[in-house]
Amino acid sequence: MRAALDEAGRAAAAGEVPVGAVVALDGRVIGRGHNRPIGARDATAHAEVEAIRAACREVGDYRLPGTVLYVTVEPCLMCVGAAVHARMARIVYGAPEPKAGAVVSAFRALEHPTLNHRPEVVAGVLADQCCEVMQAFFRERRERQPAE
Repeated sequence: MRAALDEAGRAAAAGEVPVGAVVALDGRVIGRGHNRPIGARDATAHAEVEAIRAACREVGDYRLPGTVLYVTVEPCLMCVGAAVHARMARIVYGAPEPKAGAVVSAFRALEHPTLNHRPEVVAGVLADQCCEVMQAFFRERRERQPAE
């Protein structure tokens, strides 16, 4: 999760919402990503998707069995779907995302009865640090906005 937090810092430095993700296989990071939809001009350039794409390139396959997705914030519906399609073994996330989280917060996507694969989920890993990164980013953004 600390590697995912480093990725979140890269997103924040680029002015993107600070979400970071890494994909690990057998304890080794094989994919890294951070939010970059603004810079990439790509709505799908979420941290999780970026990390999954990098991991797929690394292993030379679109399936990632046995891998773990570490992400600083509960994944959205698109990112949960990407993890399912990649056949990832586990999703580990830090902070809940009450507005768009698709594991337990806003949706429970992995509970859909027709899914043919369900990654294991571990929630709340380094949650305080993950929350602080997000809160600091939005606090700073609010402070920079001119008073009306």
